[in-house]
Amino acid sequence: MFSPIKKMTLTAMITAITTLTSSFLFIPVGFVKAFPIQHLANILTAVLLGPAYAVTQAFLVSLIRNISGTGSIFAFPGSMFGALLAAFLYRRTQRLTFACIGEVTGTGILGSLACYPIAALLLGEKATLFGMLPAFLLSSFSGAIFAFILLKILLKNDYMKGFFHEKSTNHRRL
Repeated sequence: MFSPIKKMTLTAMITAITTLTSSFLFIPVGFVKAFPIQHLANILTAVLLGPAYAVTQAFLVSLIRNISGTGSIFAFPGSMFGALLAAFLYRRTQRLTFACIGEVTGTGILGSLACYPIAALLLGEKATLFGMLPAFLLSSFSGAIFAFILLKILLKNDYMKGFFHEKSTNHRRL
């Protein structure tokens, strides 16, 4: 669909926009920052570019957010599991609904479970799982809703539809 250079450029653009919005569009939920734009970006990258670029974008945003002080260590496993599962399910089914389900499942459940040992080690609390699971689910679910609405609007445009479905009659290359 896209050349590797265009895929890297689009990944960098999505990473930059997502990182910039992280400083003012987040919801503090306990010791976790709920960041729905990250989940929107994960689904957008997963649908447009595939698993490798989605996971790369999620990792880069998490890294930059941690370096700049707007993120936490919990962003790494949560966002990367969600991006990978969203891309995998979308690639298998070609359905946006499954990409959103993959993001919520990957981030909300698998990501929060992966963060539990880190939280238990850093925070020293055994009940951290029950604090992380609802926060991750809330963040990923709201981001998935935003992504679903945005992508449905984009798919109504015949020109944009070609970007999502390579074998469509309206497929156009940039």
